[in-house]
Amino acid sequence: MFHDVIELRDFYAGRTGAVTRQLIRRAVRATWPDLRGQRVLGVGYATPFLRQFGDEAERVLAFMPAQQGVLRWPEEGPNSVALVDETAWPLADYSMDRVLLVHCLENAEAFRELLREAWRVLMGDGRLLVLAPNRRGMWAHSERTPFGHGHPYSANQLAKLLRDQMFMPMQTTHAVYVPPTSSRTLLGSAPAIERLGRRYLGGFGGVVMVEAAKRIHALNHPMKREPVRSPVVVPFPQVAAGARGAARMSDGSRD
Repeated sequence: MFHDVIELRDFYAGRTGAVTRQLIRRAVRATWPDLRGQRVLGVGYATPFLRQFGDEAERVLAFMPAQQGVLRWPEEGPNSVALVDETAWPLADYSMDRVLLVHCLENAEAFRELLREAWRVLMGDGRLLVLAPNRRGMWAHSERTPFGHGHPYSANQLAKLLRDQMFMPMQTTHAVYVPPTSSRTLLGSAPAIERLGRRYLGGFGGVVMVEAAKRIHALNHPMKREPVRSPVVVPFPQVAAGARGAARMSDGSRD
């Protein structure tokens, strides 16, 4: 079951979520250091990690599953978010260079079909990056955060799932070694804990990340083609200044 979008927004607006966002954002950037001219899609609740690509990518889009709900993003400029069926994305085949799944795979009921959609929309040399709660980490066992819900994965489980859905895992990364806490002391030490965790704790980070490429030759029969659906248009009416603050989504844009 998908987390409610308001709960996700509120988590990343808080102290623990802000630190988590920074740690994951750096790990995503380390995996994709240069996306100049690329078309990037985030699915699930990926907006806290997409803004860093806005000035270099050709286009950045975000899809939020209907079971989760949707919030406008970015706060300024044209809206780049659509509410979609998790297994039917309103994009043509071979239309995206990068797809980022966050707060998505571990909550999806039709997770195989979701990965097939990612396969469908990716270019032949495109890359998929999946972030999921790490089964071996502390965060998967704490229900106070979004990473404590849904189905956690070990690195091997996630890699096998991707191989079964016609992807080739390329690299695996772990992130978020700081405990799931609101302690100012621990959160203030998060960058140092992250460095030590990557060096000494290996696969015990709270988040497991696997980057994968398409395996074109693995397709032994044509995939069933479905008509491309139009995105669900979600109106975002103008609200009074006092109400606007309560409706704004915190996606880390001021970091």
